Amino acid sequence: MSDSSPVPPAAPVLDVWCELQCSDCRSALDDLRALRARYGDRLELRLRHFPLEKHKHAFAAAQAAEEALEQGKGWAYVEAVLARVEELDRKGEPFLVEVAAELGLDAEEFDTALIDGRHILIVDADQAEGKAIGVTGTPTYVIDGQRLDGGKSQEGLRERIEEIVDRLLAEAGA
Repeated sequence: MSDSSPVPPAAPVLDVWCELQCSDCRSALDDLRALRARYGDRLELRLRHFPLEKHKHAFAAAQAAEEALEQGKGWAYVEAVLARVEELDRKGEPFLVEVAAELGLDAEEFDTALIDGRHILIVDADQAEGKAIGVTGTPTYVIDGQRLDGGKSQEGLRERIEEIVDRLLAEAGA
């Protein structure tokens, strides 16, 4: 039996190389919210981890974000942590578990995930891929093979991303 219904075109993918202890990434949240509001499921937003050595809790935060994703609240968790970067600086890993509890996630499982390191390989793979394509800071966006660096300034980046997404959607007939 064959299904002759047309296959919907795949949504364009925007990879967002982010670090949860980065104030520039916090500044980028408004742009990411606007992109999600504008495109909905016509644009796939993928969080990619790029913890920087200068932030001692960034690697644990990336692992915690993966646990939040596994528990169904990845973006909500990312936004909650980024909104309180200074608290993460001060409190470290206990803060990551605290945010999980605030969002109704299984905080005990978060604690266990940070101890057993079950998400380390995902974070390491993201970081290695980021380095391979020239990511040096966060936030960095990659869409349609183009890298857009937002670490110095977010100025004009959302508009540039929208131009690319609009073109890709038009080409796909979406």
